[in-house]
Amino acid sequence: MGLLFGAVTPVIGFVVFESIFEGLEMVGLIEEATSSAMDRRERTISLLAICSNLIPFNFAKKRRWDQMLRGVVFPTLIYVAAWIYRYHDILF
Repeated sequence: MGLLFGAVTPVIGFVVFESIFEGLEMVGLIEEATSSAMDRRERTISLLAICSNLIPFNFAKKRRWDQMLRGVVFPTLIYVAAWIYRYHDILF
């Protein structure tokens, strides 16, 4: 279950955060992303999506489901490694 939650939660988080940013653009609270800002926005949304794994992590931690905790951490580390690999040139 932890692997499933750890793999699916960031995908759902990415969709949610992206729709929030698009909604804020439509309302006019933030500017529309240009090509240079689009990379930063995508990088930020991706990082927020990875951080959304804290929700199932804390849920499992409070209930002391240690095996689920391990399952959530493994896909999170894979997502973090993929994020660093994708944005390595920008970050370093």
